[in-house]
Amino acid sequence: MNQPPRQQTASSPDPEQVSEAKPTSPRPADPPIPQWRRPRGVAPGTWEYVHQRSIANHYDAFVADTPLCGLDQQILQESLPGPDRPHSEIILDLGCGSGRTALPLAERGYDVIGVDLSHAMLEIMNSKFMAGCTAGTVFPVHANLVELGCFAKQSVDHAVCLFSTLGMIHRRTNRRFMLETLSQLLRPGGTFILHVHHRWAALQEHQGVRQLARSWWNSIRDRNSEFGDCTYAYRGLQSMFMHRFSRRELKQDLKATGWNIDRIDPISIDGSHINRKTILAGGFVFHAVRSSTSR
Repeated sequence: MNQPPRQQTASSPDPEQVSEAKPTSPRPADPPIPQWRRPRGVAPGTWEYVHQRSIANHYDAFVADTPLCGLDQQILQESLPGPDRPHSEIILDLGCGSGRTALPLAERGYDVIGVDLSHAMLEIMNSKFMAGCTAGTVFPVHANLVELGCFAKQSVDHAVCLFSTLGMIHRRTNRRFMLETLSQLLRPGGTFILHVHHRWAALQEHQGVRQLARSWWNSIRDRNSEFGDCTYAYRGLQSMFMHRFSRRELKQDLKATGWNIDRIDPISIDGSHINRKTILAGGFVFHAVRSSTSR
């Protein structure tokens, strides 16, 4: 996803390989992946993250008690309750991970294309789909979110990008490129549901003021840094990357890339509920619609 672009071929895990996998068997540590192979928009820490199979293997248990996971399921249930008939609408799930949102959407009758850069996450999602029984179908696609040229224009009905996946893309130019490409993939009137973390929620965190000051200073002295960027330790990784947005910033990005904003839901600091009266939101869920004038 921040080097000169390298064309990646979208691919799906082999269902036979998935069914033959033995998750309880010991697995040797994955060899380090060379940084020169890092695709456009992918920070070094994210590149490590997507190649850590242990993270994928324990991901569901790690996020099980996260309030935001319950909230985004509630939002999707209300906004995407199900198509008129199974297989009649397609949803693109960007950063689908192990299928946390893709599988419930498929249970409601949508066909879901789950896109992720972690092959291990896609294998887990595919194995859960193969073992279950859903009204819709889940199609795993291994691809970089900044390089979605493998999909035809106006080929999907809706899209979701949750759990601040957009913030994992390094540099605003890459995030805007992804948003603009996505607007071309959706059919006119298609719905896009997007969650991001709020930059100023750091004011409620331990050493949050220092973190904001450091991010601002880095954005001045380093042309590869932007205000809102931060790196942090995460599950054994020392430099996990996340960009945290201001409300104004993301509104500008969406409007500049072919989206009409329908509404913005402010999320409570703990991520457990929508709080439209809050002065300081922990994040936002944007509901956007593909503009009829999108190219």
